[in-house]
Order: sequence, then C-alpha cells, then structure tokens
Amino acid sequence: MKRIAFFILLLSTSLLFSNNHFDFDLIKKGEDDTNTLLVVGGIQGDEPGGFISASLLATHYEITKGSVWIVPNLNFYSIIKRSRGPYGDMNRKFAHLSKTDPEYKTIQRIKSYIKDERVKLVVNLHDGSGFFRPTYEDKLHSPSRWGQCAIIDQTNIDIPQYGNLKEISDEVVKYVNQNLMKHEHKYHVHNTRTVEGDKEMEKTLTYFAINNGKAAFGNEASKSLITHERVYYHLLALEKYMDIMGIEYKRKFDFTAKGVYAAINNDIYISMYDNKIKLPLSKIRGFLKYFPIKKDEMLDFKASNPLLTIVKEKNIYTIHYGNRRLSKLKADYQEHVVENNTVKLLVDGKLQDVSFGSIVDVSKDFLVKYDEKFRVNVIGYTNKKQIETGINIQKNQIARRFSVDEKGDIYRVEYYDADKFAGMILVKFTS
Repeated sequence: MKRIAFFILLLSTSLLFSNNHFDFDLIKKGEDDTNTLLVVGGIQGDEPGGFISASLLATHYEITKGSVWIVPNLNFYSIIKRSRGPYGDMNRKFAHLSKTDPEYKTIQRIKSYIKDERVKLVVNLHDGSGFFRPTYEDKLHSPSRWGQCAIIDQTNIDIPQYGNLKEISDEVVKYVNQNLMKHEHKYHVHNTRTVEGDKEMEKTLTYFAINNGKAAFGNEASKSLITHERVYYHLLALEKYMDIMGIEYKRKFDFTAKGVYAAINNDIYISMYDNKIKLPLSKIRGFLKYFPIKKDEMLDFKASNPLLTIVKEKNIYTIHYGNRRLSKLKADYQEHVVENNTVKLLVDGKLQDVSFGSIVDVSKDFLVKYDEKFRVNVIGYTNKKQIETGINIQKNQIARRFSVDEKGDIYRVEYYDADKFAGMILVKFTS
C-alpha cells in the first residue's frame, strides 16, 4: 500500500477575524486503505481537551500500520473566539441545515469525509461537564453530566465492521479505567438512545455517521480536569480505538500527565517567508515590537501544529494556539529581499555558517562577521560606534526587554540589504 506523508504545517495568509478564513485541516496519516479511523476535534471551541488531543495525534504519533484521518480544528473560528459556537452549536447542524448558514460549507465538507468509503469508524472528541454516572450521586456526579464517558447513540448497527457499538465502547471504557490518575475520573458508557427519538441528538455528527453506515462514538473528558489531564484521557481512548481497529502506532512522548503537558507546550513554532524567520513559541513574550512584516503583502507562514494561526487586526498580528493567545507582533512594515542567504557567526570562538531562520545556541558570546551585502541589527544591543558586526556580544550587553522569550535568553539578529529586510537569526543563550 502507498504510504501517505502526513501534513502538519498550516499555511495561512493575512487572516482577518472572520470565519471565512478559518477552514479546517484534514490530516491523513499512515496507509491509504479501507479501514480508516476518522478523529474529529474542535467542533465546539470551548472544549480544548478535545481539539488539543486531536492535534497531538497529528503531530506526536506515527502511524506504522493502518490509516488515521484527523480533523483537529473543525470549528476553527469558534476555537479562536473561545466560544461554543459563534453561529450556534455546530454539533446540532447535521440533520437539516440551510444553505445560508455561515457554516454550511464546513458541514458539507466534513460530511463528505464521514461518508468516504475508506472511513469505517468515527470518534468525535468533546469536553463535558462534571462526571457522568449511570445513577445520581451528587450534582457533579450524575446521569445529567457528560464528562468522563464513551458516548454511543445505540447499542448496535447493522454494518459489516464495528457495528457492535456497546461492546466496543465497553472495551474502551475498561482500558481507560485501567489507567486512571484518580478513582473519581472513572469512565462509563453513556448510551444516549438517540435512535429512540431524541430530537436534539439526532442533529449530531455521530448520529449522521451512524445513519451513513459508519460506527461512531463520542468521547468526553471532564471539564473539571485541567486541560492536559483531559488530553491524557482522550488519548487513552483513541489508542484503544486504534488497537481495536488493528492500527499500529508509535508515540513520541512519555504517556503520563506530565509527558502530555510537555508535548502540548514544548517545541511549538511558526516560521515565515520561506523560513527566513522562525519564532519558537513555548515561552514567547506576550508582545514583540518592530517586527519585520513584508510591506503591502499578505503574511504567509507555516506552523508546527494545526491549532496555530495568526490573526491580523490593523498593524497587530496575534499568534493563537487553539484558544490561547500566545503573543502579539507589532508590524514594522518592510520591503523584503527575495533570495535566501547563509551568513557567518563566530559563536563561543568557533566560526559557523548559519542560514536565515536558524536558532543558534550561545554559551558565552557571539560575533557577527562583517558581510558587505548586509547591515546588521542585533535587537536590544547598542554601542557608541553604532556598528554591530565584528564585536563580541554577551547576554548582559543586550537589553532584556527586547528578548523574544519571557526568560530573556533568546534575541533577534536581523539582516538588511540597504533598507530591505533580508532575514533573521535567533541567538539563544544557554548559560
């Protein structure tokens, strides 16, 4: 079977605060076959456990056998807005929907993936209130709560594969309960019995899938848990669904709550202009001034995670990671030089050839070698000569308020061809 290279880089252009610019991603991983798992996150933008879990499945898992399709950001606009649904609950739009609805095209597109003959099982990820219990215990633990449960619409459906919905969800629940962080987090199967006439649940994504011959499940983590703990439980459930389907995978992080937290927050970045600029986002400052944005053109960028995007409002570009605002860039509009270049830096006494967009580790000091093609600006560094090449520069010589990161370790080195921006290097002091 032909292996599909999985795509995690989100391309975007000069985004405005409008849902028209926040189309969702479909990320295909593994082999192109007829036993595909479709995972959907982000149908409601106020449920980060669900959409972050889907994004980690996309970025931190390798599918070594089988096929997984992932939609991590189905309602991306609602994620950015931190809203259940700016145009109403998207998970109630799968029965009947007017063509005039702002989300009509989105619904039609996700329906086409659900109905694809290769898809055999669908999991829709949610965060629900409290802790579902089959019988009433208290207000937080009761049949009216939705957290910590596997959702099915009915016990069985008559299809060739995975029609035994109750048996499958029982297996998932059993597996999750073998790996609980606390007993209170116990999972249960929640059969909504939609087929018996629940008019609200008839409008949902999972019931649409069932009516189109696909096994479908909801997975709910509790909103009473912090986000990375919700993600831990979502991923437990997803791994069991993959096991049931015979899908094999490799995980790129320690599968603990601490390991999940690190996977969510570490090694996230955005690059711009064909990698001339790379911004690490894990500890980025909340506001960066005088950032070199290309004059009179749309902002093209690539991101390491499908939940990362940039929203433009006047001359401020806000970087979003799911429903978190990481940083704001105040544009210093510049004309840009087209070609890429390699420049020379003396780092701790050793000469290096460095490409634009690189992050260079520095222990003691660095020196930018003179290059007749470029004028150099080390952001936050000043001297009487107003020349910033041929000088050994140490961390304590750069004003901390100009650092890229909150810790004050990373600084911008910008290159200009006359008055045109050529590229940027980041120096990261490690001691």
